[in-house]
Amino acid sequence: MPDKKLVIIPTYNEKENIKDIIYAVLNLNEGFNILVVDDSSPDDTGKIVKDMKVQYPEQIFLEERTNKEGLGRAYIHGFTWAINHKYDYIFEMDADFSHNPNDLIRLYEACKNGADMAIGSRYSQGVNVVNWPMNRVLLSFFASKYVQFITGLPIHDSTAGFVCFTRKVLENIPLNQVKLVGYGFQIEMKFRAFCKKFKIVEIPIIFTDRTKGHSKMNGAIISEAVFGVIKMKIMSLIGKL
Repeated sequence: MPDKKLVIIPTYNEKENIKDIIYAVLNLNEGFNILVVDDSSPDDTGKIVKDMKVQYPEQIFLEERTNKEGLGRAYIHGFTWAINHKYDYIFEMDADFSHNPNDLIRLYEACKNGADMAIGSRYSQGVNVVNWPMNRVLLSFFASKYVQFITGLPIHDSTAGFVCFTRKVLENIPLNQVKLVGYGFQIEMKFRAFCKKFKIVEIPIIFTDRTKGHSKMNGAIISEAVFGVIKMKIMSLIGKL
């Protein structure tokens, strides 16, 4: 029986990208299903997905949430859906083509060959980022260095959002206890997997900034990650993570 593979794509106002990214994944012809978790985008992103689902009812799925609660909550919703539907490999991927859909195959192969979690890494072999302004590159790069220093997490790109999980990783992380909801969520998931001694590998990728739509990064997200990492480390030291 072939592996069940699900790509989770969280969206909020991604009408300019969503159709193309879905077609790009389906055109790989590698058996990936797609779950779009949309936070009631006012630009009709959800409607576009619904229209596509008519053509691909067994490959495209849509979960619409009534409130915009952040990236982390969208992924937790998607992870729970994936576990309930018995998927073997679950992927995180952005809607904006900053992650190359072709690299899904490389992440899958890494997990198929023994990794519990495979990360599409921008920084495992230098800095592989295209079209980002220098301040954004420095923020992202040094954020990962900060996380390494505070937590001891041996990962070059702890804020990466292009990830493949085996189902057992998600089944063994108490998803209802994951606290961080912005980009800090990416750090927390990796740290929790590390603390449970799952095998984590980094697969070098080239990250290309979006050309359509708008980034959701803001100061509140950065602040949550900075202070959340410290709290997360303390919780791990007292055995409450």
